Amino acid sequence: MNIGEIARRAGVSRSTVSYALSGKRPVAAATRRRIQDVIDELGYRPNATARALKEGRTRTIGLVIPPAGNRLSHMQLDFVAAVVDAAARVDLDVLLSPSGGDHDRSFERLVSEGRVDGVIVMEIRLHDTRVDRLRQAGLPFVGIGHTADERAMCWIDVDYARLIGHSVRHLADLGHRKVALISRSKELVASGYGPALRAREGFTAAIAERGVRGVEVTCGDDARSGQESIEELLRAHPDLTAVTTINEAALPGIQRALADAGLAVPSDFSVTGVAARLWAEDFRPPLTAADVPALEMGEQAVSLLVQRIAEPGTPPRHILLAPPISLRSSTGAAPAVRG
Repeated sequence: MNIGEIARRAGVSRSTVSYALSGKRPVAAATRRRIQDVIDELGYRPNATARALKEGRTRTIGLVIPPAGNRLSHMQLDFVAAVVDAAARVDLDVLLSPSGGDHDRSFERLVSEGRVDGVIVMEIRLHDTRVDRLRQAGLPFVGIGHTADERAMCWIDVDYARLIGHSVRHLADLGHRKVALISRSKELVASGYGPALRAREGFTAAIAERGVRGVEVTCGDDARSGQESIEELLRAHPDLTAVTTINEAALPGIQRALADAGLAVPSDFSVTGVAARLWAEDFRPPLTAADVPALEMGEQAVSLLVQRIAEPGTPPRHILLAPPISLRSSTGAAPAVRG
């Protein structure tokens, strides 16, 4: 039994059967019922599409990722892998859609053409037009990250303000009196990127609380930018003894720049921050950091979205994570207080 035979018995074209099964294009309710009757009669069950037809769903969710021209960080790749794996376990396909810049049309097609039952959005801004568009469309969605209005959507996120604040207090307890925050790229920060602005908030509050001098720099998401950031910081602030960062992709460059400057970690200079576990463990020496549970977050995002699809009228759920700082080997007493 195949689609051609179903089409013949239902008196429709093969493409109509295909659209009814996939949900890629609208099919009249009466026609959909006639096709379903034939499928039920013949016992045709090729895969999840038959169930999708009966449920009126596509059995597909969208995952909105950063623009395809940008290299995804390890943390972002973990989010993607976790979403795909978790979706597969509940018999859902995942359609990846880049957004931003020249990719806005891809996002609009995802929202407006009935291709998916719901959407997971990554890299949320405090004021995010994608969130506004999804709300307008009435399409169930979940954010990995959240907007300034915490009640406006269903989301899971990391408490960057709290974690960077903890990092600064940890450095202050070790005697460091001048600390830098290495943030994300200038473009991301200017666009209102949530993690960067919340990290700044936590950094500013903690240095004021502990009487520490602080400086913030933006940094591209790559090793070369991390190296240049440290080189510039050391030139402008020779009394700097520690940095904290949310830019995991910059860590190899940070490590290289400190080595080139003849600074040993942690005896001469301390480094800490918020990063995926792999980046933290690959740093030399291993990085004292709050390890972002990216895989678990991706899984939970799928679970939240499945709930939203099944019960769209329920209040949106909010999950804010604050993983503990893993004390490894990259932080130590400030050089001035040794001995």
